[in-house]
Amino acid sequence: MANQYFKTGVALGVLLASGVVRAESCGDVTIANMNWQSAEVMANVDKIILNQGYGCNADLVTGDTVPTITSMAEKGRPDIVPEGWIDLVPDVAKAGLDSGKLVQAAKSLTDGGAQGWWIPKYFADAHPDIKTFSDVLRHPELFPAPEDPKKGAVYNGPQGWGGTVVTSQLFKAYNFDKHGFVLVDTGSAAGLDGSIAQAYERKAPWLGYYWAPTALLGKYPMVKLQTEVPNDAAEWKRCNTVADCPDPKPNAWPVDRVYTLTTPGFAKRSPVVMEYLSKRAWSNTTANSLIAWMTDNQATGEEGAKYFLKNNEALWSQWVTPQAQAKIKASL
Repeated sequence: MANQYFKTGVALGVLLASGVVRAESCGDVTIANMNWQSAEVMANVDKIILNQGYGCNADLVTGDTVPTITSMAEKGRPDIVPEGWIDLVPDVAKAGLDSGKLVQAAKSLTDGGAQGWWIPKYFADAHPDIKTFSDVLRHPELFPAPEDPKKGAVYNGPQGWGGTVVTSQLFKAYNFDKHGFVLVDTGSAAGLDGSIAQAYERKAPWLGYYWAPTALLGKYPMVKLQTEVPNDAAEWKRCNTVADCPDPKPNAWPVDRVYTLTTPGFAKRSPVVMEYLSKRAWSNTTANSLIAWMTDNQATGEEGAKYFLKNNEALWSQWVTPQAQAKIKASL
């Protein structure tokens, strides 16, 4: 009997020790906390899940796309970028992935980053024939300009934005001016947002540049216009993104690839956490809705993460082990 107790004690000790090893194998983790809402709340979701579900000691560090991904590739820090817009640093990202200095996990935004020209959903529902640039060109009367209702309006972002340049070039490429349209300079981010909010309040037509995921599109559902041509990456780089290029061609907005990135050291050290990071992803609709709630409630990234975890267990439970799910749920 004593020998049986001894064997049981040894077995229990091995199990406990292995649990400690697993927890310590995660250890200290640094997560890049970018300065826009969708990335901020995703970083906080990762922090809570890693700490509460997997016994990590995860902390957030301030980050931004170019310096953070460059630092990961060159210095191996931080450990995780939850929302890495790799097309904004294509050379650095490709070199890092090809050399093994960066490890690609889940596609953070399953839809990718979506820029383009949008119309309100209520307008799209009322005009099911308006789906493409060509459809719009035939109906300037449906989008009366504020200064001249006889003209159609395309609302643009403020000067200095890449999307503003592209919108101006596509306006030129598709000859919108010859079809009775004018380009409306909204002057600022607030001006652009305000034009959409005002249209929604009045259930009025609206056509212009925006992107997702954003709080605004979470609050005001919009439908993105389609183009009749696929994206031509060479032409996009040559002229669609160059303000003074005189001969832009019709083109489609590319879908920005947005992935979770880690360092190889972390990936090797924490395979169980890497399994989670290889599953953790959400749609732009989910992100839009979440950050709209954050904006309306002036919530921090941490508050947004807790709100998400409390209200979306059916989604996040698919990312984690059953044991981690139970621990995370208990912590909330």
